[in-house]
Amino acid sequence: MTTDPKQKLHTYLREAREAVLWKAEGLGEYDLRRPLTRTGTSILGLIKHLSLVEAWYFGACFDRPFEPHLTGWDEGAEEENDMWATAQESSTDLIATYRAAIAHADATIEALDADAVGHVPWWKTGEVTLHSMLVHVLSETARHAGHGDILREGLDARAGMSKDNTNQGDHDDDWWAAHRADRGGRA
Repeated sequence: MTTDPKQKLHTYLREAREAVLWKAEGLGEYDLRRPLTRTGTSILGLIKHLSLVEAWYFGACFDRPFEPHLTGWDEGAEEENDMWATAQESSTDLIATYRAAIAHADATIEALDADAVGHVPWWKTGEVTLHSMLVHVLSETARHAGHGDILREGLDARAGMSKDNTNQGDHDDDWWAAHRADRGGRA
């Protein structure tokens, strides 16, 4: 692995993005859109939100706007509207948009030095380096990958970083029930 801090952060960000995309893999429309928490969090909503994160933070904030313009953080927009998919937004299009926003962000990351300065108008400090932005977006993406992991586990028990890396042993439902019971949980 590289010792360059920018490249290390970029590698970790790529891994977190792939984990998010894996959460959607193989799910039908209903389960992709289904609000699974009190706040309405869904896997597709997380993907839509992260599209905006990538597009704004690595696009507009470094004077490299992503096209087409993604709505969601615009003045006058309905609060939290970036966290759920509307009936008019197809899952195929939202996932493709996330992939396009990632490609655009990667181009920004590759083109700029780690100390390149961007501007985030809604942050008190305003100015931010690419390095700091990488840390911020990695943190945001990893956080939402964790949300997606819990949502997906609740849907079909698939958990982990990828199909080939669940970060868990190969255990069946009986093993997990016993495991929870041994730790004070209910089976």
